[in-house]
Amino acid sequence: MEQLQEKLSRYIKIDEAAAMWGISTRRVQKLCADGKIEGVIRYGRDWMIPQNATRPIDGRTKAGRESQPSDDMPLPRKTPFLYMSDLYRVPGTADEVAKGLLYNHEAEVLFRAEVAYSRGEIDKVYDFANYLLDKHSGFYAILSAGMLLALCAIWKGDLAMWRRAKLHLAEAPAKDDRDRDIISMSITAVDSMLYDVQNFPEWFKIGNFEPLHKDALPAAKVYYAKYLYATGYAVATKELTLSGVQGLSLMAMIPFTVEPMISQAVADETILAELYLRMTCAAIYHSCDRDDQAIRHLDRAIPLALADGFYGLLAEYGRTLGSLLERRLNAVDPEAWEKVNRLYRVYHDGWSKLSNGVIGRRVITTLSQKEREVAKLAAFGLSNAEIAEKLNMSVAGVKQAIKIASEKSGMDRKDFASIL
Repeated sequence: MEQLQEKLSRYIKIDEAAAMWGISTRRVQKLCADGKIEGVIRYGRDWMIPQNATRPIDGRTKAGRESQPSDDMPLPRKTPFLYMSDLYRVPGTADEVAKGLLYNHEAEVLFRAEVAYSRGEIDKVYDFANYLLDKHSGFYAILSAGMLLALCAIWKGDLAMWRRAKLHLAEAPAKDDRDRDIISMSITAVDSMLYDVQNFPEWFKIGNFEPLHKDALPAAKVYYAKYLYATGYAVATKELTLSGVQGLSLMAMIPFTVEPMISQAVADETILAELYLRMTCAAIYHSCDRDDQAIRHLDRAIPLALADGFYGLLAEYGRTLGSLLERRLNAVDPEAWEKVNRLYRVYHDGWSKLSNGVIGRRVITTLSQKEREVAKLAAFGLSNAEIAEKLNMSVAGVKQAIKIASEKSGMDRKDFASIL
C-alpha cells in the first residue's frame, strides 16, 4: 500500500492538470483518452497524469495542424483496429468519436471506415481503404486498410481483391519484430473469416499476446475467440483431427476462455470488442445446444449493435446463429431484422463464392436456413433424432431436409462440412 501511495504521489489529477495548463477538465480527459499525454495511467475510473507532463500541442489549431507531419501521422492507438480500442466507449457515439479525431486525418478516415464496415456500408469501406493505401499511410493505417479491403472482398466474393488485400498486408512497412508479429496476426485474422485457421502463429494459437502492443489486445481477443470457434467447428466436422478430441467436446470448452474476455471488455469499456465477443460466444453456445446461454449474450449484444446501426456486424453472424438471431432481433426491432437479413444475403453469397475460390469448398448457397441448420448438425455427427429434438422438427422432416441438402450439393451426409 505504501508503494502504491508513493507511486501515485508522482501523479496529478485531471482538474490539477487543467488548472496548470489553462484548459477545461473535459479537454484534459479527451487528451488522456486519446493517448496524447505521455505517461498517463488509468487508476480506477480516473486518469493520473505525471507531474512533469507537458501540455500537448492542440491539433485543432492552425499551429497544431502545421506541426503535424503531412503523412504517416501516428494513430492515437498503436493498433490497426481503432474501433475496437477504448476510443469508442459509449454505445451510440461512433459518429461523435469520428468527429473527435479531426486532429488526425488518418485516424478519422480509418475510424470512419471501420464504422462503415460495422454498418454494412461496403462501398464506403472500399473507398476509404483504397484512399489510405494510395496515400501511403502509416504502418497501422496500411495494415487496417489491407484488412478492410480483404473484408470487402468477402462481401463481394472477389478473389482478385482478396489477393491484392493479402499482398498489401504482407508488404506493410514493418520496422521491427513487433510490427511483423501484428502483420502475421492480421493476415491470419482475415483468413479465419473463411474458417481457415491453419496459418496462425504458434504464439497466437496458445493465447500469448505478449508480442503485440497493449492497444491491440482488445482486437486480438476478438480474433482469438473466432480462431477457437473455427477450430472447434473444424474438429466437430472432422475437417481437423486433434488427439483425444472429437465431436463438440472442444467447442463446449471454449466458453470457459471467452467468457472472461467478455468480462474484461466490459471492464475496459471497449464496446466493439465486447460486441464481437458476445456474438461469437453466442454462436459457440448455439452450436453446443445451449441456447439459453446464447440468448443471454445475444440480448446484451443486440442493443449495443443497434445503438449505432451496426447491421453489417450482426449480418456476419447470420451463418452461425441462423433462426436464433432472427427470433431475438425480430422481437426487439423487426425493421432492424429486415436490414440485417438483406445484408446477410449479400454477405452469405460473397462469402460462399470467395470461400469456394480460396479454400476450394463447394459452399451451396441454395439451401434454406432450416436445411442449412440440419446439414450443420448432421456434419457435427448428430443423429436424425437428436437433430429433430434440437430443432423442434419431426424425424421425417429432418430426413427430408438431409435428402434435399444431398440433392442440391451432390454430396453424402458425411461430406456436408465441405458445403457449409
